[in-house]
Amino acid sequence: MTTNTGARPVLIAGGGIGGLAAAVGLARKGIRSIVLEKASALGEIGAGIQLGPNAFHAFDYLGVGEAARGMAVYVDQLRLMDALTAEEITHIDLREAFRSRFKNPYAVVHRGDLHGVFLKTCQANDLIELRVNSEVVGYDQDGSSVTARLASGDAVTGSLLIGADGLWSNIRKKVVNDGAPRVSGHTTYRSVIPTEQMPEDLRWNAATLWAGPKCHIVHYPLSGWKVFNLVVTYHNDAPEPVAGKPVSEDEVMKGFHHVHPRAQNIIRHGKDWKLWVLCDRDPVETWIDGRVALLGDAAHPMMQYFAQGACMALEDAVCLSHMLDKYPNDHATALEVYRKQRMVRTARVQLQSRAIGEHIYHPAGAHAVLRNEIMRAKSSEDYYDHLAWLYGGTGLGE
Repeated sequence: MTTNTGARPVLIAGGGIGGLAAAVGLARKGIRSIVLEKASALGEIGAGIQLGPNAFHAFDYLGVGEAARGMAVYVDQLRLMDALTAEEITHIDLREAFRSRFKNPYAVVHRGDLHGVFLKTCQANDLIELRVNSEVVGYDQDGSSVTARLASGDAVTGSLLIGADGLWSNIRKKVVNDGAPRVSGHTTYRSVIPTEQMPEDLRWNAATLWAGPKCHIVHYPLSGWKVFNLVVTYHNDAPEPVAGKPVSEDEVMKGFHHVHPRAQNIIRHGKDWKLWVLCDRDPVETWIDGRVALLGDAAHPMMQYFAQGACMALEDAVCLSHMLDKYPNDHATALEVYRKQRMVRTARVQLQSRAIGEHIYHPAGAHAVLRNEIMRAKSSEDYYDHLAWLYGGTGLGE
């Protein structure tokens, strides 16, 4: 284990799940870090996220497995419904056979709860310093250090700088310089509803997807079954990014007049809807600039359709901390091996996320009939085989 408590700390731009996970991973290797978060308080917006077994592999590596398991809801199925007919297309069993195959469960969690696990772990570790009101707007570096420039005019110097500052990363602007994210034209609306307000015949212990032409609905239980997470998406050719804007139920329903009444009824139980226009980026090979590296959405923002955004950030944190421990006196090699380990895997998830949206979530007509035939023909074991490349490792190349 590296122990460099006297050396310059690693700077981490961004205090989301990926940034805090990176700080935890580094601390477990004896490496100090300073997390620089632009917000005035550390927290997460949004509601539920899905966690495949690869996320739990990462939790265990990062030493938070027990805490993460304690606040998760373990669903029995991934269930795919036809939003036009209200009939099940297929489901993937996530119980004993799945857990035996992948050595960990599939679960859903509240994003804030998961962030809280990492925040408490960081607060309890003397190797991690957390700073708020500290937006990193740029950086300078020389042969021995990197200096993060803050929006306040202050500067912080460290050994390395990790850009974990999300989709609109200021660090990426200098590392990659590829402009604004790609606006997908898909808009997601999110609500959280008390379980007793969810239609009783739909209170399934499943992560359920209702797939329809250019639209879909996702729901699953959260927070010890106290609430259901409800996320609906449709193509409305939204021209520019929007995040967290409150909207009316009428606006949400615009994209669902063509689906089955049973599917529409789910939406009508939602309250306090907020919208996000979905964005991603094309995969890139450039993640590194000298002593600077990207992580999470700053490196590989992706569509939500594979439910792997947070999982990939966690894997990045695992891989980065492992490589900095493995090559303690050679940051250039450590960062380059990290990039090589992570770039192809995350590019695959980015591109497959787009493809899943097109071919599973949103097809119409003959395309949808083909989807149904192909997916109905597969057993749970067939799906396990298809997912083995994704769920089988921690991000270290297993």
